[in-house]
Amino acid sequence: MLENTEMKVSGFTFLRNGSMLGYPYIESLQSLLMVCDEVVVAIGKSEDDTLERVKAINDPRIRIIETQWNEGMEQRGYVYAQQKMIAQFTCTGDWAFYLEGDEVIHEDDVAQIRAVMEKHLNNPAVEAIAFDYHHFYGCPDLVAKSPAWYRQAPRIIRNTIRSWAPDGLFWMVMEKNRRGRYPRAALAHCPIYHYGHVRSSAKMQEKHRQVAKYWSHAPKPHDYSQIDASILQAFTGTHPLVAQQWLRDYAEPNFVADPAYRLSKREKRHHLLMKLEAVLGMDLTKKHFTCVAK
Repeated sequence: MLENTEMKVSGFTFLRNGSMLGYPYIESLQSLLMVCDEVVVAIGKSEDDTLERVKAINDPRIRIIETQWNEGMEQRGYVYAQQKMIAQFTCTGDWAFYLEGDEVIHEDDVAQIRAVMEKHLNNPAVEAIAFDYHHFYGCPDLVAKSPAWYRQAPRIIRNTIRSWAPDGLFWMVMEKNRRGRYPRAALAHCPIYHYGHVRSSAKMQEKHRQVAKYWSHAPKPHDYSQIDASILQAFTGTHPLVAQQWLRDYAEPNFVADPAYRLSKREKRHHLLMKLEAVLGMDLTKKHFTCVAK
């Protein structure tokens, strides 16, 4: 199969109150720019400097769409789906690469990511590219390893198929008008660095306060110590260069577990699932894609 050297890659995301809520969104966009030929950013009307900071990146590849969120949309986070798709639907590349505002890619993986897209560009059987995940929790030195934290997820979608993200995060491919399915994906063999759970406790509490309404529930109090600490493992790799200053300035520096914390029923189920995985040698967690190429 010949590779198409004219491949175009679009990056995209949506943002609102990124500074107020403690997202490393500038770092996320800077990492996307290492891979993409254009980056589309849907920015909702904000109460902070999000729009000004994105403009200040001053890269001609960034295209900003200013949006107004539907404040009456309070069911299952569907407003996030709306905003995500506003950005995706204006991407012009062969592939569309989505990152959340708290996700970053590593500079060491740029060549690999481009190579995987080039390899499968002319292979219609591959509709998406799925990444491994580093879910940092409590501080930049710990990652969460549990079925509660998805281990792999598609973040690149072929931009010539009918797809949408009904919950704002995972895609559905619409082969038929009334029924969708998860995309068929190749593995990227590199991770996404997810930093949403290391932002300062104050920023995380504000995030809970602002987003709860879009999920039809009251905001929950935030406390990093309230977790099954046995699922946290030491991170032994290196953080992306673009994220390192943010981690020094804005991330929680240390994590202290609550020794009196009691496991929830959900966490107990995950413990049992992990034991079963160890016996069977299988990953039993839910996948939001079908792997067709490793």
